[in-house]
Amino acid sequence: MQRDKRKVAQAFSRAAQSYDSVAQLQRDIADQLLGWLPQQVQGRMLDLGCGTGYAAPYLRERYPQAPLLHLDLAHGMLTFAREQRPVAGAFYMCGDAEQLPLADASVELIWSSLAVQWCEQPDRLLAELARVLKPGGRCLLATLGPETLHELKGAWAAVDDDVHVNSFMPLAQLLEHNTGLKLARCETEYKVLRYNRLQELMHELKALGAHNVNSRREQGLSSRQRLVRLLEAYEQQRQADGTLPATYEVYYLELFKEPQ
Repeated sequence: MQRDKRKVAQAFSRAAQSYDSVAQLQRDIADQLLGWLPQQVQGRMLDLGCGTGYAAPYLRERYPQAPLLHLDLAHGMLTFAREQRPVAGAFYMCGDAEQLPLADASVELIWSSLAVQWCEQPDRLLAELARVLKPGGRCLLATLGPETLHELKGAWAAVDDDVHVNSFMPLAQLLEHNTGLKLARCETEYKVLRYNRLQELMHELKALGAHNVNSRREQGLSSRQRLVRLLEAYEQQRQADGTLPATYEVYYLELFKEPQ
């Protein structure tokens, strides 16, 4: 495992106040996943990795009577969601998707947008989702694939061999050890954001809390020398329209637990 989840939680907690100001892509992905919601939910709903609570008003409006659970690894995000987007009948929990603080078969719907990519043990993740879902329950996920920010990874590779960009697992690896859930639907989408300067992308990643949280080792070059080389390498990818691209590979998944 490369990522320290404490660092992930700290990064997103620090970004809670700035996240919404730069999260248009995240809102677009969440909106698409909200379109996958079923017509009815009778039991509890779990917004897994709720972040700043963007989806909460939509989930409450769609299912006004269903108890809504918000769970996030970052305490700062939970605090922001509870204070800035409060909804009736909501509960807030700080926890890990790979070790959910929920009883077996206690949730009818799990909805999770851009959270599970921070998990690196897909067998534990999917086992936990299957454990807490009721028979017949559904899980809607949006997560990121390994082609995410490949332009930035390639530019850094021209500078040194350190890990500077978060990597995410391919879909086949995510689903490889899935034994408790059935795949009902799957779509892949590539979203390309465009920037005038690389610094805009770097600032955005920091404001999102999604900057590099991998273990780093010191290289011989100074920070300024590395930055100059990075800018030069990324500049080689400037498009005909004058912009610099940043690609996100997005997976949308619908999983269900078979009725007993």
